[in-house]
Amino acid sequence: MEALSVVALALAAAALALTLQARRTTRSGDDVDALPEDVVGLRQEVAALRREGSDALRHLAVVRYDAFDDMGGHLSWSVALLDDAGNGVVLTSIHGRSDARTYAKNISGWTCEQQLSPEELEAIERARP
Repeated sequence: MEALSVVALALAAAALALTLQARRTTRSGDDVDALPEDVVGLRQEVAALRREGSDALRHLAVVRYDAFDDMGGHLSWSVALLDDAGNGVVLTSIHGRSDARTYAKNISGWTCEQQLSPEELEAIERARP
């Protein structure tokens, strides 16, 4: 019975060694020429989508706050909508008792030519990846 256990253990070790060798061969053989055409095409499509997606406004952050001491409920807000390079816009809405004002400021390279409020700066920083 012990001999059978030893043989089974040896076969299991051999199978594990063969599996590890096959994985190493598969990983090291990452030659583009050896890949089927459809895989190469998929890689090209993914690269193109990544290039296109870098211009998308996909970094978003919202900061809610009370703009005035006598107002509660965090009704004022600033939202940053930016692409991968930090280009986009910051929108701010300040709510008072009788009115609300909305502002839009262009952002280029994570900075703005206009002066930003602390809340707008916070929104930009939160949106940064």
